[in-house]
Amino acid sequence: MGRQSVEPPPVEARTGRRGRGRAVSGERLGGFIYGTIVALSVVVATSRAYAHDPGHSAAIVAVTSCVFWLAHVYAHGLGESVAGDRRLQLDEWLHVARREFALVEAAVPPVVALLLGAVGLISARGAYWLAVGVGLAVLVVEGIRFARIERLGLMATVVVVAANLSLGLVLVALKLAVTHH
Repeated sequence: MGRQSVEPPPVEARTGRRGRGRAVSGERLGGFIYGTIVALSVVVATSRAYAHDPGHSAAIVAVTSCVFWLAHVYAHGLGESVAGDRRLQLDEWLHVARREFALVEAAVPPVVALLLGAVGLISARGAYWLAVGVGLAVLVVEGIRFARIERLGLMATVVVVAANLSLGLVLVALKLAVTHH
């Protein structure tokens, strides 16, 4: 007789209600971090081409975030279908879409900052820097949120926040390099 492989029960069965909440928090956290990095990347990439038109950049950030969200829904849906050895039903596709929507939500703060420049409440240059600053702030908050969920100590929290912030600061460095040559 050969060994039978026994798959572990789903997170919900192992950890109960708290595990489900933790899984949802983790999925949203990952989506916000990834979505923020995508949004910041697009802000940086469009800041020179549309230096005097932050509204155009806001539209590009929004569209890019939606396209990445759709790509994630499609890819994760296919992956879940293969992993489960069955076709997903509509409600399961909708669950994947809701789960991945944090990627789009993360684009909202930088888009709002860019729109403030588009309507003239702040300068175009100020709007770009505000969008980057808001994105960096979101990365810091999400790093702290992760550390709290994981019950990390102060040093580990600082490391996680520094790692998140480093990703954003690399984008700031790219923005400076792109706009000052």
